[in-house]
Amino acid sequence: MQTLKTALLASAVMVASTAVASTDIIATDAYRWHGDTITQASYTAFSPDGTSLISTYSAQPGFFMPIDKEWHLSRDISMYPQLSTPNRLHTAIYNLGLEEMINAVEPDTTLRTGKEWAGVWTRDVSYSILLSMSYMQPLASEISLRHKVTSTGRIIQDTGSGGAWPVSSDRLIWAVAAFEVYKVTGDNDWLKYIYPIILNSIEDDLKVTHITSTGLVRGETSFIDWREQSHPRWMQTVDIYKSEALGTSIVHVQAMRTLVEIASILGHKDVVAKYTALADALSQAINDQLWMADKGYYAMYKYGREFSILNPRSEALGESLAILYGIASADRARSITENVPVTPFGVGIFFPQIADMPPYHNNALWPWVGAYWAIANAAVGNEQGTLEAIGAVFRPAALFTTNKENFVLDNGDIATELNSSNMLWCLAGNLAITHRILFGITFNTNSLSFNPFVPQTLAAERTLTGFKYRNATLDITVKGYGDRIASFTLNGKEAKPEIPASIKGHNTIVITMSNEPIAPMAVHHSPNVKAPLTPIATLTHSPELAGDGVPVNNLLKWQPIEYIARYVVLRDGEPIDTTRCTSYAATVPGSYQVVGLSDAGVPSFASEPLDNFPTVAFEFAGEVTTPTSAEISYQPATPVAGYHGKGFVETDHSIGDITLDITVDTDGTYSLSTIYANGNGPVNTENKCVIRTLNIDGNSVGKLVMPHRGVANWDDWGSSNPVVVNLTAGTHRVVISFNPEDENMNLHTSHALLDRLIVKKLR
Repeated sequence: MQTLKTALLASAVMVASTAVASTDIIATDAYRWHGDTITQASYTAFSPDGTSLISTYSAQPGFFMPIDKEWHLSRDISMYPQLSTPNRLHTAIYNLGLEEMINAVEPDTTLRTGKEWAGVWTRDVSYSILLSMSYMQPLASEISLRHKVTSTGRIIQDTGSGGAWPVSSDRLIWAVAAFEVYKVTGDNDWLKYIYPIILNSIEDDLKVTHITSTGLVRGETSFIDWREQSHPRWMQTVDIYKSEALGTSIVHVQAMRTLVEIASILGHKDVVAKYTALADALSQAINDQLWMADKGYYAMYKYGREFSILNPRSEALGESLAILYGIASADRARSITENVPVTPFGVGIFFPQIADMPPYHNNALWPWVGAYWAIANAAVGNEQGTLEAIGAVFRPAALFTTNKENFVLDNGDIATELNSSNMLWCLAGNLAITHRILFGITFNTNSLSFNPFVPQTLAAERTLTGFKYRNATLDITVKGYGDRIASFTLNGKEAKPEIPASIKGHNTIVITMSNEPIAPMAVHHSPNVKAPLTPIATLTHSPELAGDGVPVNNLLKWQPIEYIARYVVLRDGEPIDTTRCTSYAATVPGSYQVVGLSDAGVPSFASEPLDNFPTVAFEFAGEVTTPTSAEISYQPATPVAGYHGKGFVETDHSIGDITLDITVDTDGTYSLSTIYANGNGPVNTENKCVIRTLNIDGNSVGKLVMPHRGVANWDDWGSSNPVVVNLTAGTHRVVISFNPEDENMNLHTSHALLDRLIVKKLR
């Protein structure tokens, strides 16, 4: 019976496909959306009636996650905005989003992250709220956001490498989402509730993540929180804290601008002035530090230790947010949509890919990020870019009959490291494409505005009935295509395309588009490129023969990498030589790295920084001499080993300042870091990262961040981030203290063992 049913379905697909073959809406080298059907190679998905999807797709053989070949609407979706459009596939994908949204609302009225991901996660729910849940599920959005606040009134950073915040530092997207809920509801009590939470969280971040010489924000790229998936293997979690990412920096700008808006409403003029200036300065730093004029888009992040360099990859969410949050000028916004590489399956999470890493964030497309990319392209007016971005979201929804978490960028399949059906932010992106692009709906502080963007191949008459806005219900019709409104009527009368928050009752809106061609813009179509492998280098400190046979005391060497055209040697973050050799005489004191370039000029990650700076290690006063488990305030599961000198000191909530004196021989710029152990959690998650304030001669000079390095790994000693300071010759009093803003997300455990203080003279 099942075989007969499958055969009948396949026959129906063929008939449907043939009937609409001449009506391409989107066509790439990977797939076509023609009429009510999406075709990818031999696979087809279509909707016969707008309430079901039928697919012939088969996943990669042996993949653990089965694929449903059919979806049929089984939930009552009548209380939500109903879409009427002549395209049955679009209707079905929209209705699928509504049904899966209902599935995502838990009995406690929180929003479940995904079928395979229970609970509320800060960034997932926040981006989902910003896309569409704020107005589709306002109560669940509010309750979910309340779940992500600490007992001290701070936003929770619930996931991230090495102990969450501040290694991951994008929690402030909560602030932007919370204000979006206010725009939808107009609830002043909600506004008063979120204001101190946002203010307190930003104040802490200013002291812990904004302390960089570049003016950017420290921490992991927003949502890309699986260390190896987006960084070179040599980077420790502390190196990720030290990095400065595009997406996370933009989140902080928008959070501060959100705070300004709320403070303005509530009458806090001092906050308005302070945070307007800080937001503007951070926005300028992003443009000064991360814009790559030769590529026409922003770099993904800066990375390194004492000296930082650009990771010149594009990063789709960050590039989209730069457009939507006004970081990019109009010219730069257009340039981004025309120059970011787009593969046949859509825009990657970043580009190019990491060759020796499986798909998840790497070599992948996530539909919710694709939705942001679509909205950004529409905002700029890039018709082809918008079409292909919509297709990159609708293709998998149709073929997999669910809103999946992510896809392999090489082939569009679901065989990634982790995946889930009914994914909250992906279904939210699905719905947002219809509402925010094709109907052009935007929530403002005191109004609802409309600016539809309808590509010509999507020309139609579409209606949303029962769209709720505060005390009103709206039936909205958009006719035709284009990027300009020819006529806007409210209840039969011509009006401006904006309605006030005070509107009540049942209202009918009809928007007639100009039906004029949209000015063409380019899309940078590209195959899915893999960057070269990262060189692994060593720096010898004993005489060794260089390439010319001359003994060198400091010889930088690296293994040859296949398909590398040439290598670039960096010193202190700047290129100093290009070579085909695999060694370099590093006779000048500095921090050295190597980058490999392919024949096409695609760069690898830089190798781990190796330096030959003059270095002195200082032992902490009061180190224990016979460290046993009885003498350690936190009882380790494994013995403490591998420390130097007499032992180590502890830092914890109950332990006071750690003080020592250091002496330097000459005036200069120095780097200070601690060698520490933190076995309170795994490398990839949990929330017990240790943060301490470094004071020199009574002045705070920076933060020492010590992420956990593995559960019970008390014999694994690593380095904190370096703090760069100017010192005069002589003796200086160093104090490591615990300040209120140094509290981590755990609130109970903030504990590490400190072995030595490392002091390097940089210049």
